[in-house]
Amino acid sequence: MQSLEIAQKAAFFASEKKAERTMILDLQKVTSFTDYFVICEAPSERQVQSIASNIKEELGKQGVRPLSIEGFEQGSWILCDFGDIVVHVFLDSARQNYNLEHFWREAEQVSCDF
Repeated sequence: MQSLEIAQKAAFFASEKKAERTMILDLQKVTSFTDYFVICEAPSERQVQSIASNIKEELGKQGVRPLSIEGFEQGSWILCDFGDIVVHVFLDSARQNYNLEHFWREAEQVSCDF
């Protein structure tokens, strides 16, 4: 499976749990450590955890497993590193605070095809 397809599936699986403001950033021309970021948010820590769990579970069914997951217990920013894609699931207030979209503003935004 290509990295863009994995990113789009991750975004779709996030939407299944009502993730908000989901976006995919293409980082291939900006950095070498990953191809895509999937960024989304939710209004509660429980929902942030549910979104991250769904992405991990559904991608796992397709043979895509995370290299690491950080921040699950806290639930304000969960980072799921799948190698070629990195998923960031934020509590809405944490997303505003970290503002990854601004930090990676050179990256091209990719449409979510779902």
